[in-house]
Amino acid sequence: MSPTPAPTTSPAPARVLVLNSGSSSVKYQLLDMRGSDRLAMGLVERIGEETSRLRHTPAGGVSREWSGSVPDHDAALKAVAAELAKDGLGLDSPELAAIGHRVVHGGKHFTEPTVVDEAVLAEIERLIPVAPLHNPANLTGIRTARALRPDLPQVAVFDTSFHTTMPESAARYAIDVETADAHRVRRYGFHGTSHAYVSRQTAKLLGKTPEDVNVIVLHLGNGASASAVRGGRCVDTSMGLTPLEGLVMGTRSGDMDPAVIFHLMRVGGMSADEIDTLLNKRSGLIGLCGDNDMREIRRRVDAGDERARLAFDIYIHRLKKYIGAYYAVLGRVDAVAFTAGVGENSAPVREAAVAGLEGLGLAVDGELNAVRGDGARLISPADARVAVAVVPTDEEMEIATQTYALVERGKQRASEDS
Repeated sequence: MSPTPAPTTSPAPARVLVLNSGSSSVKYQLLDMRGSDRLAMGLVERIGEETSRLRHTPAGGVSREWSGSVPDHDAALKAVAAELAKDGLGLDSPELAAIGHRVVHGGKHFTEPTVVDEAVLAEIERLIPVAPLHNPANLTGIRTARALRPDLPQVAVFDTSFHTTMPESAARYAIDVETADAHRVRRYGFHGTSHAYVSRQTAKLLGKTPEDVNVIVLHLGNGASASAVRGGRCVDTSMGLTPLEGLVMGTRSGDMDPAVIFHLMRVGGMSADEIDTLLNKRSGLIGLCGDNDMREIRRRVDAGDERARLAFDIYIHRLKKYIGAYYAVLGRVDAVAFTAGVGENSAPVREAAVAGLEGLGLAVDGELNAVRGDGARLISPADARVAVAVVPTDEEMEIATQTYALVERGKQRASEDS
């Protein structure tokens, strides 16, 4: 008599679909968390316009593009599902464990990734007045995904949550407390998933645990922010109530005297909406020199363009101020980490940002700084007191990691209670 074959069991679901829903776009990545493998990624853009576009790239495969009508986010996610299905990765796959959503603003309430239910949706909606450009689109993506896969955990990962560890001395503005509390006016910070990921990866690069490292993280893209991270916890960050505060950015002004707004209203006759557009879309680098692409600005600087040189100098001056300020906040700094599009790719920005800060133990090695690479790397001299690093960010991996960890903890608790 032949032995009875042992029953086979399917592996536990370990795939996470990460969705970043904008007002007219959906970025997505599908990751397998067993080995942190990226299975597919893509972008649907111009949602609601006459002609929309989808670009889909499977791992190890050739990108596919198509143009057509995508009237809303429901149609966009259905299009994403169809493209994934062509690669055998459809949303109906039993291997899909959860869908993780980037949500820009979580206020004070959401300090960690959260499984979405009606109460969570209601709170995200209540935060729309402080994130009018982002939270409505994030909500639309969540609701659409819930309708497509109501059986799956939908997890919200908030840009602001990493910064909720800031002490009140850093988070509060010096205005009337009752007014501030009534209207939720405080410093929340953004780019939190990037700052969390990069601070941990920097510690790993140094061969230490996050709890043993103090890091200044410089997330420099078209949007830009700095953070002071002590022992894995954010203690200060440059963005505030909105992403407008802080560093000079591609199109945003960053820090300035609030009375400029009143001056423009009274003397310039500008409305609140006009000033909002000015400070968010016509300021920063583009307002100073007409370009917000650092590559083009550096080309113009090298060609002797004075407007480009002034824009670059203002950008660097603000950056230095924050490095110095956060050095003072932390007391001891083990590393300064550059990340995001400009931070990862612009050697002149990195060199200029730390030039003259040798007294603080900061310096870059010219040859190391000039090397381009995809991985995390040190660009400071071997004997530098403070490490200077380039650490590529991976916000989608961070969202997937937090989403999967939360779902697995939920399964573990359910198993223990049964």
